[in-house]
Amino acid sequence: MQLVYNDKEYDVVIEKKRGQKNTYIRVKKDLKVTVTTGFLISTRFIENLIRDNYERIGKMIDFQEEKVKNNRGFFYLGKQYVVIYCDQKGISFVDDKVYLSHDFDIDAWYKKQAKKLFLERLDYNYSKFTKKIPYPKLRIRKMTSRWGVCNIVTHVITLNLELIKRDISYLDYVIVHEMSHLIYGDHSSGFWRLVEQNMPDYKKYREEMKVF
Repeated sequence: MQLVYNDKEYDVVIEKKRGQKNTYIRVKKDLKVTVTTGFLISTRFIENLIRDNYERIGKMIDFQEEKVKNNRGFFYLGKQYVVIYCDQKGISFVDDKVYLSHDFDIDAWYKKQAKKLFLERLDYNYSKFTKKIPYPKLRIRKMTSRWGVCNIVTHVITLNLELIKRDISYLDYVIVHEMSHLIYGDHSSGFWRLVEQNMPDYKKYREEMKVF
């Protein structure tokens, strides 16, 4: 089954699960329209559901298309670069171009830069945090669905390596967000007030990060 939107065809994948009571429509990162439903739901019902929700599905496709666009290519600290492969060792930046060899380990380089920068920003945000909290331990790893995680028992903050690709303001927001969890373990109104105390314009960054 396929759905045509803006003159482009998108695959519709139907996932039937035992015990599934409701039917959900999502557009995943691979731009496939995924319908999760129960075994007894007919194809005709799904076709009608897709037709009735065509505009909403279109908005989900637009959203995912924007995310794909914003993650395509080489990004570093909020700037996108054109990759030029050459025989040189290491990496160098000239205007909007980055020069590197074909066997250059980009992930290792990202992690090296992140270890230094993330610690600097953690120190900075910790020094001006409005509540007294234990100094958190820092871990960095790639995550697919979260920008950061805070373990309120061990006081470990884990930051997504992908943040090295974005402007420092987004990194600061995630750090403030996770440090606030050392006071509030949930996302209560008190939690968000604390985040706002330490980053008054956090809503701007929170919203913008949805398309990364």
